[in-house]
Amino acid sequence: MSDSPLAELVQRLPELRLLTEPGDLEHYGRDWTRRWTPTPLAIALPSSVDEVQAIVCWANELNVALVPSGGRTGLSGGAVAANGELVLSLERMNRVLDFNAVDRTLTVQPGITLQAVHDAARGNGLLYPVDFAARGSCSIGGNIATNAGGIRVIRYGNTREWIAALKVVTGNGELLELNRGLIKNSSGYDFRQLMIGSEGTLGVVVEATLKLTDPPPLSQVMLLALPDMDALMQVFALFRSRLSLQAFEFFTDHALHHVLAHGAQRAIDGDYPYYVVTEFDAVDEKTQEIALATFEQAVEKGWVSDGVLAQSDAQAAALWRLREGITESLAPHRPYKNDVSVKVSAVPAFLHEMQALLTHEYPQIEVVWFGHIGDGNLHINVLRPDDLDEVAFVAQCDHVTRLLATTLQSHGGSISAEHGIGLVKRAYLESTRSAAEIMLMKGVRKVFDPNGILNPGKLFMDN
Repeated sequence: MSDSPLAELVQRLPELRLLTEPGDLEHYGRDWTRRWTPTPLAIALPSSVDEVQAIVCWANELNVALVPSGGRTGLSGGAVAANGELVLSLERMNRVLDFNAVDRTLTVQPGITLQAVHDAARGNGLLYPVDFAARGSCSIGGNIATNAGGIRVIRYGNTREWIAALKVVTGNGELLELNRGLIKNSSGYDFRQLMIGSEGTLGVVVEATLKLTDPPPLSQVMLLALPDMDALMQVFALFRSRLSLQAFEFFTDHALHHVLAHGAQRAIDGDYPYYVVTEFDAVDEKTQEIALATFEQAVEKGWVSDGVLAQSDAQAAALWRLREGITESLAPHRPYKNDVSVKVSAVPAFLHEMQALLTHEYPQIEVVWFGHIGDGNLHINVLRPDDLDEVAFVAQCDHVTRLLATTLQSHGGSISAEHGIGLVKRAYLESTRSAAEIMLMKGVRKVFDPNGILNPGKLFMDN
C-alpha cells in the first residue's frame, strides 16, 4: 500500500475503516445490474461527515475517482466501480439523529435503510410514505440520489416531495446545508432539489431531514384479474373516480408465474393476462360498500374477470407479495431491465406501441412487465434464454432499448422513471433531454465537482 494513493489516505485518516480484500471489492463494487466486473481501488467506510470531507479532499488532490455507495440496490449501474475508483460506502453512517415533533421531521444519516426510517417514523406516531419492495436493504442516501418512487407515488409522490433539508459534501469537499428544513424559502436557487436525483454526481449526501405525515387511514387491499390490456386504464379511471386510492399496481401473467414459483400463494383460480393490486381508504362501512359496488360495475362492463378482497392483514400482505415479490423472483434470471414513464394520459397509446415493439423484437424471449400504472411508470424485464450468449443478449436488448427510447420520445416520456440513468441508460439520455439541457447539466456538474471525481462515467456518455 506504500506506493498507492491509499497510503496517503491512511496517513490522513488512520481511524478510517478501509477494505481491500477481493471479496469486499466485488461486493461493494457493484449493484444489482451485475453487468460490469467490479474493480474498485478500495472500499472506504467513513463514520462521520468530517471523514467524508477528508476523503473527498484527498481524492481531489490525488485525482482519484469516487463512487458514492448506499445499499447498492440500484438497477442502472449508478453504484458500479469498474475502473479503479474508491467506493465511498455510507453504510456506517446509519443513525437517526433527531426527531422534531413540531416540524414533524426526522433527521437521519444517509446509510440508514428505508425500513429503519419507516420504523422510526411509526415509533413517533407518524409516517414516512415513500415505500417499495427493497425497503429492507436500500438506503435513504440512495433513495435521494435517484429520487426513488415506489408503490405509493399515486398518493404521496416521489422522494423529492419528502426532503425538508440536506447536508451535502460537494466534489471539492465543501459542506453545504441546503434549505435547513424551511417550509417557505424563496432566497434563490434550491440546491436541495438539484441534489435529489443527481446520482452522486454533484455531491455526497451526508445528512437528510425527512418530512413526515399522518399515518394513512384504514385501508383495504383488492386483487383484480383483467381480461385484456385496455381494461387496465378503464379500471384505474373507474376506481380513482369512486375511491381514494393509496396504490394501484399491475402485473402480467408472466410476472405472476415467476412469483408463484418463488413461493407466493395463488389468490385467484384460473389464468388471466393482467392483474391489479389496489389499496384504498376504507374507513367505514359506506366506503367498503362503494368499493364492492365499484368492483361489481367493473365486472358488469367486462373490465374485470375476477377479484379478491383481503379479509385480514395477513391476506392483504399475501396479495401485496404477488406484486412486491416480482423483482426478487426474477433476480436469478439476471434480467435486462427498462424503467420508463409517460404521462398517465399517454399510457393507453404507449402500452399498445410498446407491446407491439416488444412482441416483434423479442419473438423467442420472455418479457415480464409490471408497474405503477397510476403514475405512468412501467418496468420491463427481459429474460435471457439459456441458449443465448450474454454479450449477444445485451446487444439485442440495447438495440431494442434504442427503439423503445424513440417510442418514448414520441409520447413525451422518460427512459428512466425512478432508477436513474447510471451506466445503463446514459446512451439514451438524449431521448429524454434536449441537447441544450444536457449541456447545461454538464455545466452544473462542473460547478459542483470541478475535477470530475464524483461518480465519473455515470449519467453522461462523456464528462
